[in-house]
Parts: sequence; C-alpha cells; structure tokens
Amino acid sequence: MRSKRIGYPYTLWMAVFVVVPLLMVIWYSFTDSSGAFTFSNFTKLAGSEVLIGSYLDSLKISLISTAICLVIAYPFSYFMTKISVSAQKVVNMLVMLPMWMNFILRICAWMMILQKDGILYGILSVLGFGGALKDGIYGETAVVIGIVYNFLPFMILPIYTTMAKIDKSLIEAGQDLGCSGMRVLSRVVFPLSIPGVITGITMVFVPAASTIVISQRLGNFNMLGDTIEGYYKGQGADMHFGSTLSLVLMVVILISIAVINRFDNGEDLAVV
Repeated sequence: MRSKRIGYPYTLWMAVFVVVPLLMVIWYSFTDSSGAFTFSNFTKLAGSEVLIGSYLDSLKISLISTAICLVIAYPFSYFMTKISVSAQKVVNMLVMLPMWMNFILRICAWMMILQKDGILYGILSVLGFGGALKDGIYGETAVVIGIVYNFLPFMILPIYTTMAKIDKSLIEAGQDLGCSGMRVLSRVVFPLSIPGVITGITMVFVPAASTIVISQRLGNFNMLGDTIEGYYKGQGADMHFGSTLSLVLMVVILISIAVINRFDNGEDLAVV
C-alpha cells in the first residue's frame, strides 16, 4: 500500500504533463476552428508535397545523424570500459560537460565555427585547404554536425553503461577459448551491449527527428520541428493543422522505434 502511495505523484505528473497534452494534440488534429470533427487536416497534409518532403528530409537527416552518433559512440564507449575507474569518471564528466551550456549557445558556437572566415576556415587556410570552405558550411551537412554534437552524449552514456555491466568472466571465457580481440568484441561484447545500443538509438533519433533551431541556424532551412513550431505561433498560426503534423510525426517515430526494438530480442546471451 505504501509503495502505491509513493507512485501517486509520478502518476499525477504523467497525467498532467504527458497524457493531457497528448489528448489535446489528438483533439485539435481531428477538429477545425469551430470545434467540429473533421479529417480535413489530414487531407491537407496528404495533398502537400512540400510537407511530405519535409517529413522525408527530417527523417533522412535524423537517421544519418543517428548512424554517425552510433559509429562514434560504440568504439568510444568500449574504450571507456578499458581504462581505470577514475579515468572513466573524468571521461564521463568531459562527455557531459557541453550539456552544461545552454543549447542555443552551443548552436551559435557552431555557427561561428562553420561560417565563412570562421575558426574552421582559419585552420584549413593555414593547412592550405581554405578554398574548400570559402563560403562556409551551411545546409544539411552543418545540420548533421549540429545534431551529432548535441545528441552524441545520449548515445555514448547508455552504451557505456551497458558495456560496463558486462560480466568480465564472459570476456575471459571467450579469450580462454581462443577468440581474438575482434571475435570477442563481435561474439560476446556486441550481443550483450545491444540493449544499450537500442536505447542510444532511441534517445538520439527521437529528438533529432523533431529538433528545432538547429536547422534554422546552421542550415538556413526548416526541418519538420521548425515547421510545426511555425503553425503554433506567429501570423498564420493554425494549431489544428500543427497538431496534425505533430500527431503524424509521433506515429512515424513510434513505428520507427518499434522497428528498431525488433532487433532487441531481450536475451542477454553471448555466443562464443
């Protein structure tokens, strides 16, 4: 009985700040300005090639960014498990250090780095490659860089946490059976680290698909999150259509997460 009482505040929090807003989004999606039930918001979305393209571009950029984060985070997390405990604490702090800075300030910093005559341009000019960045970096490349920089820690930490909990005797058993370092990594460490990989992919892909500001500042274009924001404020605001965009994006993300989770069979068994 006491444990149930302890859970009441959490239940209330979820109801007020998760369930109620979600129900409001669904309500606005299926109603018009007069409050009448309608599917017109969905037919409007289906007939807009620009918005469909925005969905596809946002998903493409978020998938590319998530893949890059995984490629960087996995070997880095494995390296972290091989150093001393005290060094792991230091590296963990350095990974989280950029998160202590305001999100907008981090984006502005990358604007100064990637712009024409910015820091990166100066470094490449010294090396004789300044012509490659004479106009600076803007567009999808800069957006991917911004997303990877901001969300990489959310890929590193769950993978590292999962790897750190792997029973070292399993790795030693693989080595005793004659497995090379790469074979131990692929047949022992990787299968056991899949839950962390799945968590990391989810924690990066979801915010990357709905991110705002990054594309505006670094790419000079709007991703879907920016488009949805525009329908909720300013001139021409349409909360009903904005809610429809949000609901469809939510469904797409849930489907993507379900597909990703299919790769996690829930078994923590290594095959040597």
